[in-house]
Amino acid sequence: MTGNGLLEWEMLALEPIVVGVVLAMAVVTYLTKVGGMWLVRHVDLSERLEAGLSVLPGAIVIAILAPELAAGGPAEWGAAGVVLLVMWRTDSILLALCAGVAGVVFLRALV
Repeated sequence: MTGNGLLEWEMLALEPIVVGVVLAMAVVTYLTKVGGMWLVRHVDLSERLEAGLSVLPGAIVIAILAPELAAGGPAEWGAAGVVLLVMWRTDSILLALCAGVAGVVFLRALV
């Protein structure tokens, strides 16, 4: 028990509304992806548009993470180096992001 009388597992209980919102976001995300794939199959794409769509996942990741990196310190910049190294060696965005998250956690613990 903790100091306020709650059991540890009671503190970790999920609110039904939170679970519902997360599930709804997952469904909307899935439908967006499936809908986009359906739409792309029914539209003639130019070479330029295909090239743009192929780099879109990386651009989205950069747009999300760049402000954090700009405001970050040594741990964030070190983790960015880890991401670049892993991406260069593996060509896997997912693996690079996982390595970056692990890197920033590790480096923040050291700094």
